[in-house]
Amino acid sequence: MPTVTNKTKRPLSVPLPGGKKLFLVPGKSGQIAPKAADFPPLVKLVESGDLELVRTDGGGPKGGGGGGGKVGPAGGAGDRAPGGIRQSGDR
Repeated sequence: MPTVTNKTKRPLSVPLPGGKKLFLVPGKSGQIAPKAADFPPLVKLVESGDLELVRTDGGGPKGGGGGGGKVGPAGGAGDRAPGGIRQSGDR
């Protein structure tokens, strides 16, 4: 996935396709969809130097040992206690 980085000293609201926005504080980065990298308002911010765009080509993350692609909490946050309601007090 392409990554954009805010190169300014002010927060940026990065326009994305579909009316969505990515809010970036100075010096921070975020991932965007590959099709969003060619979105004209985003390209304009990259050309002005406010944003840096890093595209990753190929089938996975560069320079590291895998593990990417997993979405959700790590370590089984849903594996705690079965059942829905916690009870307290006398039974």
